[in-house]
Amino acid sequence: MINIRERMENYHITGLSIVAIEKGKISKQEHFGVLEAGTDKIVNEHSIFNACSISKFLTSILVMKIVEQGIIDLDEDVNKKLVSWKVPDNPLTKHKKVTLRNLLCHQSGIVDPEGSFMELESFNEIPSMVEILNGTTSYCPTTIEVTYEPESEFHYSDAGFCLIQLLLEDITQKPFSYLMDTFIFKPLSMTNSTCTTSLSTSTLDNFACGHDQNGAVIPGKYSIYPYIAACGIWTTPSDLTKLLLDIMNAVKGQSKIGIASKQVKELFRSQGCKEWTGLGVFLDGTDDKLEFTSLGWGVGFQCMLVAYPYIEQAIVMMSNTDTGMHQMKGIMGEIYRSLSSY
Repeated sequence: MINIRERMENYHITGLSIVAIEKGKISKQEHFGVLEAGTDKIVNEHSIFNACSISKFLTSILVMKIVEQGIIDLDEDVNKKLVSWKVPDNPLTKHKKVTLRNLLCHQSGIVDPEGSFMELESFNEIPSMVEILNGTTSYCPTTIEVTYEPESEFHYSDAGFCLIQLLLEDITQKPFSYLMDTFIFKPLSMTNSTCTTSLSTSTLDNFACGHDQNGAVIPGKYSIYPYIAACGIWTTPSDLTKLLLDIMNAVKGQSKIGIASKQVKELFRSQGCKEWTGLGVFLDGTDDKLEFTSLGWGVGFQCMLVAYPYIEQAIVMMSNTDTGMHQMKGIMGEIYRSLSSY
């Protein structure tokens, strides 16, 4: 078993929260460090971290819930249901269209423009999703369009998840945050999870501040992203574990949020041209040892979620430090590799 406090010191990590599942039950919860360097605000099970791109995993579950209701199909042209913006048609979309399925597995043919999808610059000016997709903001400098034939290549894409967010909002006529709250957070009692883009000082007691690789607090303390579905959710390992347990139960046909076994298994089935991509997750292993992962890496934060849905084992790790290196090369990779003893 690795010495987590010693490894945190080695990597200059300010705060770390870990929850593990064994045999379908929480087997371990451990919390280390503080919410903000130089304070005595201890990390505990209620400490809320920026999920960064683990938001995409949550978005994928929400999509499957709405698909379950028959409101939308994974394989139809998204332009059929988009109202406020359309994917521009071009020769590359002649034979294959952009669908929810290829957006969720990053094979829609949409590539993020260079230097795009940074954190919020000002709380006073939160752009609309249409403005972002039109390329009229600093967050995305050019109009989003298909630059490869859909399903021909893999390109990890925040823009794709912006499109998913807009599609869900257009179809339901409800804000994305309302949908996530109604279909996922409330039914699972994920009381420390939020999609807000307007954190106020009165609600920040449990929120972790972001830190850079030297352990210094990031400017503005909290990294907020105006594209919630892609990287804007704040949550805890304990809350994410509630969702993972529901997914494991869904495999057996016992989901609290009402996702059928067939739908949930679609999440961790190989999709499109890459056998290691599921819907909003990445895959490894086969049969009972099938593993899906979701990683989050943003300004001041890193997190990692690993689950084995068939043997009902998982671990969720969230930290308020950007180590400057991939999760597998840092403390989270070390903990992951020691899973058998953890």
